[in-house]
Amino acid sequence: MRADTRQAPLIKLSDRTLRDLPTKVLRPAYDRSALTPGIIHVGLGNFHRAHQAWYLHRLMQAGKALDWAIIGAGVRPGDAVMRDKLRKQDYLTTLIELDPRDIAVEVTGAMVDFLPVEPGNAPLIKAMNAPSIHIVALTVTEGGYFLGPENGFDMSHPDIAHDIEHPEAPVTVFGAVVAALKMRKAAGCAPFTVLSCDNLQGNGTITRNAVVTLARATDSSLADWIDRNGAFPNSMVDCIVPATGPKEIALARSFGIEDTAPVTHENFRQWVIEDTFCAGRPPLEDVGVTMTSDVHAFEAMKLRILNGGHQLLANVGELLGLQTIADSMSHQKVAAFFHQTQNDEITPYVQAVPGTSAAEYLAQVTTRFANTAIHDTNRRVAFDGSSRHPGFLLPSVRDALAADAGVSGLALAEAFWARMCAGTREDGSVIEPNDPNWAALTQAADLARTTPSVWLAQRALYGDLADTRFAVEFEKWLSLVWTEGTEAVLERFLAP
Repeated sequence: MRADTRQAPLIKLSDRTLRDLPTKVLRPAYDRSALTPGIIHVGLGNFHRAHQAWYLHRLMQAGKALDWAIIGAGVRPGDAVMRDKLRKQDYLTTLIELDPRDIAVEVTGAMVDFLPVEPGNAPLIKAMNAPSIHIVALTVTEGGYFLGPENGFDMSHPDIAHDIEHPEAPVTVFGAVVAALKMRKAAGCAPFTVLSCDNLQGNGTITRNAVVTLARATDSSLADWIDRNGAFPNSMVDCIVPATGPKEIALARSFGIEDTAPVTHENFRQWVIEDTFCAGRPPLEDVGVTMTSDVHAFEAMKLRILNGGHQLLANVGELLGLQTIADSMSHQKVAAFFHQTQNDEITPYVQAVPGTSAAEYLAQVTTRFANTAIHDTNRRVAFDGSSRHPGFLLPSVRDALAADAGVSGLALAEAFWARMCAGTREDGSVIEPNDPNWAALTQAADLARTTPSVWLAQRALYGDLADTRFAVEFEKWLSLVWTEGTEAVLERFLAP
């Protein structure tokens, strides 16, 4: 489908105007007024709307899951902005699938409400207490799980301390979940399933630990009830979904649709879920979701190769002033660094999943990253490196060290990140803060310019890696990055 370059009237997206959309735009075939909610989704951003909500929409298109509609929710003040945008268009979303060969446009309607975002999260707690809600799903980013050392729950975080002191007015999603489950227990209502859709190895296990640990801090019997009766499936999600800006809004308008929050995405989706639900679920397998008893291998393949690969590209791309992941893949030296590190230091420690080897998955990821139609910025991908590097790259470092194998490329990737956190590119332009811990990272990066070991001394990130041969490689590369520059170091790394 191609954009209409003629001056056609814009259709403001709403239930009332669905029939007026251009004929080639797919739209809900079901009666949205007949939908009833069964899912609350917290953290309703672009990824959820392009991924999980799309799967529910596909079921509804087939006349299924009409009682599994989605209510959106958020726990951060900024989430109110998305709520305001979606309310004005009846919670509809324009999805624009970007492929170098063509563009497909679809309006989806699985979402029917978005809760008010208020301090203390009373609307969210009340909604989760409704017996009709069977699943509470999360996309709150990797940094939203309050992880301490070895993925433990950080009880010392000020937000968690607040929720322990004020369980009736929590500020975190986990505090809100505990408060709602407490009400359900008191009413004799079964718990809902909590389904994490974030990029964490063992995301369900991590979520269970967060909820049960927080509950135990105020009510041990509640914690035992949740642990015994609740469900926290592990899952793996996959779809590249860029942020929305003026370009994406203009693209929707070029197809005759006025949508203030359209979503662009690649032409690939995957969702693998551990089939352990405590309160029922929609028939997701009917629309291509893999339901399994073991998600671990799928998680590891995706997190290490795709998410880890993103970090290989984004940090060095930022240093070189490359705008997008596709730009990084088109840079000969950066692409060679990506492939060499993947082939030598990441994929050897990734086991196959049914139907796909690590090498086959890497080939698929390479094609997806090179998709020039996807304007996925290096800045977006590099955001929150303090959560992403420990989760996506450092597990490969530890596996390689255990195998007494090379870690040079992974050490160089960490050196590029340390250099990026100094806050300037190779051309001297400023890199704006891009991490919740930016001030601490910048301070460490400045000190590491002359004393590289300071960077690895951030134990919350690197643990004991400062005491391994990985540190020797890292310190060598970071010194060279500062003295010779990024391009020269890439050449040095790639030299036979």
